[in-house]
This record gives sequence, C-alpha cells and structure tokens, in this order.
Amino acid sequence: MFSGKQTKPTFKSYLPPLQTDLKKSPQLPIKKLEAKLLPGEIVVNESNFVRKCIGAESCQDDLWGKLVCTNFKVSFIAHNSLAQQRFQCTHRLLGEHDIPLACVEQVVTVNDVKGKQKILGSNQKLKFNPTELILYCKDFRIIRFRFDEAGPESAKKVCLAIAHYSHPADPQLLFGFEYVGKRYHGSTGERVNGVDPGGGLQTPLFDCSSDWDREIKRTGASEWRVCTVNQGYFISPSLPEFFVVPVSLADQDLKQYACCFYSQRIPLWCWNHSSGSALVRMSNISDPQQQRKVEQRISSAITKSHPLRSDVFKSDLDKNLPNIQDIQTALLKLRQICVIDSFEESEEKWLSSLESSRWMEYVRTFLRHAVEVVYMLESRHVSVILLEKEDRDLSCVISCLVQLMCDPHCRSLHGFQGLIQKEWVMAGHRFLDRCNHLKKNDKEESPVFLLFLDCVWQLWNQYPAAFEFTEVYLTVLGDSLWVPVFSTFLFNCPRQRAEHSRDFASSKSIHLGQDQALCFPPVWDWSQQFSLKDQTLFNNPLYVGKIATCVQNGTVKTFTHRRSKKNYSSTLRGLPSALRNGSLGPNDTLSRRNSLVLRLRSDLSQVREQQETPSERFVRDFFSRPVDLQGLLLPQLLPSHLSVWKLYFLRWVPEAQIPQGGPITAFHKLSVLTDEIEMLQNQLRQYQGAAGTPNNLHTEHSKMYFKATSTPHQPPAPPEYLSSSFPFSPVGNLCRPGVLGTPLSKLLNGAKIWLSTETLANETI
Repeated sequence: MFSGKQTKPTFKSYLPPLQTDLKKSPQLPIKKLEAKLLPGEIVVNESNFVRKCIGAESCQDDLWGKLVCTNFKVSFIAHNSLAQQRFQCTHRLLGEHDIPLACVEQVVTVNDVKGKQKILGSNQKLKFNPTELILYCKDFRIIRFRFDEAGPESAKKVCLAIAHYSHPADPQLLFGFEYVGKRYHGSTGERVNGVDPGGGLQTPLFDCSSDWDREIKRTGASEWRVCTVNQGYFISPSLPEFFVVPVSLADQDLKQYACCFYSQRIPLWCWNHSSGSALVRMSNISDPQQQRKVEQRISSAITKSHPLRSDVFKSDLDKNLPNIQDIQTALLKLRQICVIDSFEESEEKWLSSLESSRWMEYVRTFLRHAVEVVYMLESRHVSVILLEKEDRDLSCVISCLVQLMCDPHCRSLHGFQGLIQKEWVMAGHRFLDRCNHLKKNDKEESPVFLLFLDCVWQLWNQYPAAFEFTEVYLTVLGDSLWVPVFSTFLFNCPRQRAEHSRDFASSKSIHLGQDQALCFPPVWDWSQQFSLKDQTLFNNPLYVGKIATCVQNGTVKTFTHRRSKKNYSSTLRGLPSALRNGSLGPNDTLSRRNSLVLRLRSDLSQVREQQETPSERFVRDFFSRPVDLQGLLLPQLLPSHLSVWKLYFLRWVPEAQIPQGGPITAFHKLSVLTDEIEMLQNQLRQYQGAAGTPNNLHTEHSKMYFKATSTPHQPPAPPEYLSSSFPFSPVGNLCRPGVLGTPLSKLLNGAKIWLSTETLANETI
C-alpha cells in the first residue's frame, strides 16, 4: 500500500516567517488610542501599529502606537511612554510627540525592499508601499516612523495625507482659521463662552492710536504725531492703519508723496533717542523724477522734529547687509551640518563647516551695523533713516537691535514683545511668505526673524542680567513661528489678516458683529500655550530691573547692577598660548581694548594702517567705562565673542546632550539661590514690620520655577533627568544614527567660533 519512495511536502505557507529579531512587535495590551483634538481640528487619516524610532540601531527603546494626521498636526499616540525629566514644559496645544503641519519641511517615504525613496508633495502619487517615513522639520528635528507591522494601505494613506495637508493651497486652509472660528465665535456672533482672545494683555499691539500715543510720550518724541491717513488701508496695503510721522508733515502731503514710494510705504517712525534724534525706516522711492524732491521734503521734516535741527543720516541696508536669499542659504547649510550630516568628521572639519555656512558671519554683520546706527544716534546726535527697497525685512532687524541696545524698556518682557509687535507685525513683515506656511514659493522663504532672535541671544549671552527674559523664552518664541493659530506670525500684514478673516467668516456663516474680523489671539497670551508654572521659565533670575530692592543690615535699599571699575592695558603684544581657532582657554584673557573693541570697518587688513575713526573711539570709550545694565549696551563682536545658540540649533542632536549637566545646571542652581534670597527677604520684611516679632511667616508664592526648601538644613535635591536640552526633553524625538564619541566636545565645553589662522591674522589686535 505504501510506496517506499519518500514523497516531497506539498504544503506551501503564505504567512511570513515569525520575526525573532528586535523588530518584533511587542505584545501590547489592547487599549483605544485617540488623538487629543483642539476646537476645529479633525482627523484626516491614521495608521495603527506604527513604530516611532528612538534608538539608533535597534528598536529596543522605540515607541509603538498610532500615527495620526489631522488638519493641524502630525500626532503620534504611544502605547507606552518614556521616562521624562522631572521638570519639563508641557505645551497646551501640542503633545510630546506632536508636530504642527506648518513645522514640516519635507516628507520623505522609503521602501527598504525596493530600495526606493521619494519626497512627497501635495497631490502626489506614491507607487510603492512605504516601510519608513522621515519628517524633516523646520525646528531642526528629524523624526522617523516605521511601518513594519502596519497595514501597507493605511501607511501609504497617512503619508500622503501628511504631505497634502502640510502644503495648504490657500491661507484660509491654515488651521488657525478653523481654530479661531470654532473656539471664539458662535453662530449668533457672540464669542463662545465669553472668551476674549488676548483679554487683559499687557503687551501693546499697536493696532490703535492710543498705543502709539503712549509710545510717543514714553520716548519724548514731542515733534511727532499719530497719523490716521491709512485708515481702511486707503493709501498703503502693507502699512498699519495707525503710525507716527513728523508734525510738520500734513496728511495731504503724505497722500501726495505715497505714490512715489515702493508699495506706497510712507516713512515710519520707530523710536526717539533722549537727545531728540529719531530712528526712521523708509522704503525706496520708485519714481526717479520725484526722488530728490521727496527725499528733501522727508529729510527736512525729520530735521524740524529734532530740537537741535541736526542733519539726517541715511543708512542703505540693501548695500550693507546680506539679502534674504543669502540668509536662507546660510540657514540651510547650518541645518545640514547640525542635524542632517553625521558627526563622524573631525572637530576641525565640523567647525570649519560651521564657519563656511556664514550664518554666524551674518549675525555679526547685523549686530555691527546696528552699532553703527547707535553711534549716529548716541554720539553724533543725528536722526537716522533706514533705507530698504520695500522696508519689510532687514529694517525690522536693525531697528529692533538698535532699540534693544539703547532702550532698557525694550529689554523687559512686555517691552520686547511690544517691540516685535511694532517693528515686525504691524510694520508688515511677510511672516506668511518668509515662513513659507503655504510652501508655494521657496524663493520668498527666509529665516529673517530667526536671525533676529539669534542676534538678540548674542546680546543676551553677553549681558544676561540686562534682560528680563531667559534663553528659554527666546527659544519658545522661535518655535511659535510654527504653531499658526495666532495672528502674530501668520500673516504678511494687518490688512491681509482682516481680509482673510472676513472672507473666512462669510464662507462659514460666522457673524462677526462689531469686530469686523475674526479675533485671532496674539502669541503674547502665553497662557494659551503654557501653564503659569511653565511661564516662570521665561523670568530671568539674574535680571536687574531699573529699581530693584535688597535687604542690607535690616534696611530695604534700591540698587542697580554695575560692573566694577578696572584698569586695562591699551595694547596687546601677542596672542595667549592657548588661543586656538578663536577660542580661549579657561585661564586665558585678552586685554580689554583689543578683546572688546568693536571693529566697524569692513576691511580689517587696513585698520592697522589707519587712525582710529570716531565710531571706533566711541566703542572704545564705551568699553572703558563700567556698564550700566539700564543704559546703553554694545555687543562684543570679535569672532571669538560669538557663540553658537546651542539650545536652539543643537537641542535635538543626541550627541550634543549632556545628561545632568550643561548650562542648565547652573541656571537651576541660580534659580534656587535667587528664590531662597527672595524668601529670606520676605521674612526679614515681616520681622521688621512686626517690630521683630515673627508674625505670619507665610512664604509668598514663588516666581521661580525651582523653589527653595523652607529650611536651610534641607538643600534642594537635584532634579531627575535634567539635561542640557531642558526644558524641551527631546527623548521622544531623537532618531539619528549612532556614532561613537562626539566631535562637539570642545564646542559644548564653551568654545566660541573657531576660525582659521588666516582669519585670526586679519583681525585687528
């Protein structure tokens, strides 16, 4: 019956073999994973059993969960969670693994089996099933998702949805419109729940004449007035409805001259120096036949506004500063070497690449030009006109930097926010185009605002006690560019906001009532993004205000922080032995004049052969005196004085993280110390008020993020998981390939900008 011949098996399995490697999906408990949605937010597509890459080679530390695309963000809802650092900011609009669609720079799909890779755009087709998704973000994050266990069709659909919704075709498709329409406006025209976006805000928005009136009085600009000639945007579509002009210029003159300027942008007053000198910004005159006549009339009006009738100095920014394309190219190179290229090169190659990106060079150029303008206002006592073709990019940076250096009010939190509102938002900086929220025209994209924040950080880094806000605040402000639910960084000008608001309200049958526009909240209402506790991270514990109090020998006194007077040598005969590539060793110092004096001339090789210019003498005199933190501040601008803004540019790089170390440790200790001093001062005041009786020693609510303990015998324990990336905790967002060691060790240990020997030789010493 049975044949002696052995038969071959005929059963064929169509199931894949069991996975025994580390990529095997863990046995997860069954639970419903749902994305947290904001008002107006809807789920577009999703995919289950997705792995978010955390580790470098294996998936041992990776997260499993659901990948969701909404009309606002890319959201990953994890089954399990990673250990978090004890102190961490919690964003109220975004979860730990959420990415706003506006922050997505590039969507890349990969198929490992076929060896294919494709960059997805809007309305594109995907012919292969993706096994991996890589998101390159504008805030320097690179995030990877794997679809090893996900259904191929759902993986393809969620990738296409992310690519499509991150490229909106119209401004009204940006999520901010749906969010504001649903949250703040009901169908009857009444605000939902009575919420008033921005209600009680202390920051002036400069959208009404009263804000400008207060600014005129604050700066003592008595010969300037608020102009209402552009109400209804009758003259210029990109100017605000209210702005300030010389008293001697009549409205009829402004209407007549407007057609001579590019985009009808009449000259705008920015600020007045205590000497009476004014800072004014102006677009170029488009009509050559009228150029001389109009320039003379404008200059004459500005001269009449000066108490000394001083001349007017014109600063052509287009000729002296890099253009927006140069700035964009520099940032792309910086991003390439910071987060895209591997760190396997030598230290010298990485740092030379940093120099060749020219980003730091441009930061230095803008700061140097701002100092030149400060010299004209402060020393020469003349008014300055900032000339730019359209007066919407470079002039925003320079006008703000000048005011930050000259006016201590602008270094306070609300003063700084009002400065940005006045010189960027209301003056018509093209945030929609420069941030490329619609991803329509890459030629218009440029990180001008980010360059400005880097310049501010350089000034903050040299004079930290002069600023009320912290480095964390500047970083959060930069990130807010990509959360487009606020009016601040969403539009090109106030008129565009008003027009799109009315059109959107009409299409959604939203009755606006007396508002005549959707009430977009300003970004300055930080309570919409962070809790009060997290907002204390914005408060600088080192800040010395104009009137600060201290208790000395039982008496409350006021003080201002001043640097002690020292004698410094006026010459330097050679470089310190430890000076390498522009960095100083811990025990090395440069002589005062040569390390701090700012060189204002572009041709550094000829400075030795020339006599000291008045502007150089002005800077030298400034650094020879003790610095008043509530007075004029000038930056130190030799290349070795500028640092890389590590908290912003390197926070997502695993190799750059220092567990339980880095500058944040010092910040933590200072915060605890400052809080303890404040607590002891309150106790002393209570003792003094009660004639020595310790009546009600109740400690007031601390303003510090880290609070001191109530007794000196119990010092505060160091927080868990504190790292150099605090408070952003990038643990859930790292997926770079692993490398041995880091060539950034010297940079992270405090080195400045590393330059070649030739570059250093050209520096004036």
